[in-house]
Amino acid sequence: MDIKRNGDGWWVITFVIGMTALIVGIVGVAIASGKSSSTSAASVGAAAGGVAEADVTLADISVSPKMIQVPAGQEITLHIANTGAMEHDFKVQGTAGTGMMKPGEKVDLVIGPFTADTEVWCTVPGHKAAGMSMAVHVLGGTAAPAPSGGGTPAADSGNAVIDAAAMPSADWKGRDPVLAAKESGTLHEITLDATEKLIEVGPGVTQMMWTFNDMVPGPTLHGKIGDTFKVTVNNKGEMGHSIDFHASKVAWSDEMRTILPGESLVYEFTADFAGAWMYHCGTAPALHHIGNGMYGAIIIDPPTLAPVEEEFMIVQSELYLGPEGQPGDLTKMINEDFDAVVFNGYFNQYKFAPIRVEAEKRYRIWVVNDGPNENSAFHIVGTIFDTVFKEGAYTLQPDDTHGGSQVLDLQPAQGGFVEFTFSEDGLYLFVTHKFANVGKGALGVFAVGDVDTSAIGGH
Repeated sequence: MDIKRNGDGWWVITFVIGMTALIVGIVGVAIASGKSSSTSAASVGAAAGGVAEADVTLADISVSPKMIQVPAGQEITLHIANTGAMEHDFKVQGTAGTGMMKPGEKVDLVIGPFTADTEVWCTVPGHKAAGMSMAVHVLGGTAAPAPSGGGTPAADSGNAVIDAAAMPSADWKGRDPVLAAKESGTLHEITLDATEKLIEVGPGVTQMMWTFNDMVPGPTLHGKIGDTFKVTVNNKGEMGHSIDFHASKVAWSDEMRTILPGESLVYEFTADFAGAWMYHCGTAPALHHIGNGMYGAIIIDPPTLAPVEEEFMIVQSELYLGPEGQPGDLTKMINEDFDAVVFNGYFNQYKFAPIRVEAEKRYRIWVVNDGPNENSAFHIVGTIFDTVFKEGAYTLQPDDTHGGSQVLDLQPAQGGFVEFTFSEDGLYLFVTHKFANVGKGALGVFAVGDVDTSAIGGH
């Protein structure tokens, strides 16, 4: 194969294209619809010298046309233009083709000749499954391959499986659920590195997670109304990444833009509103980046908070397992076919590492549902919430009515906190009360007082 680089480049990447990419990445409309457009297929005619030609456009995250028809035994020259805001490549069967093409770059790629149908796609993780593939139908050959993306995965997918009865290794340590105290001052300078890292997500099961600071969820940020957050994001990974703080009011086209490997940006905002907020990578397909670990929480305290003994932080999310040691399965994310629902990134984490507290002391637990797809009904078995703060407002506080709450209900990206006490020593389970998900990893334990946890398998 011969690659010829066209140096003039495309210098215009319009805002409309970028906004369309964001919408496609977040809601997956174009991913899942499978509808053809007028450019979904193209016949390739012979050019002078017997070489066929076709124009191919790579966008975020689509390929046009979706299929070309070519004569058998003939070379084809593809005039490829990357009109997206991210780097893409384009390779026959994912092996031979272009290198990474920068936004605006054009490349001529000679492929073939072919005697049977084949497929060409972008090899950036998740992009093929999201729809960045083109079928090559050889006239007189076998049937054209179906475009990739969406649909139901094969039963024998080779994806990893979590054994609900397995235990972590003896040296395993759970993530500390205590909410870090606010830093002093009103300016918070933070560095977040976007990385890809092999991480254990359940006993004996690892995935190539996409992370902020090698953690899933990413670090929790904590401040108060009026504080300024100056976040330096360094892309130390091998693909484009970005960040979106739901606690901010900034232009999407500026701080939230995708940065390529080796690049950095400074995302600065002032926290004008209290709440328990999500942050996440917004690079298309955003569903894949969030579903594969690039999310976290930022807590902005309301002006007055009642004193408590301790505050905890729980982020609920789902796992969509790919093969062992590989990224999560985008097709399963599109189909909402999750393998696990977890607290702070690990299957049954606080069953294996119970949270130790004391009776008759007051506690606050913040919960953010980072999804990306499933709702949450956070519940502690054996106590009652006398305070509930959800999406920036109190829905319940102690008063003469003696009202109580049993569940903090959260849709994806919502957050809040509850306050409570435990009346006596013992074990208290916490779950999402959508009980189908309790057996899928959404289970933890508060160990109140000097109580034995061995019966639940706790460390």
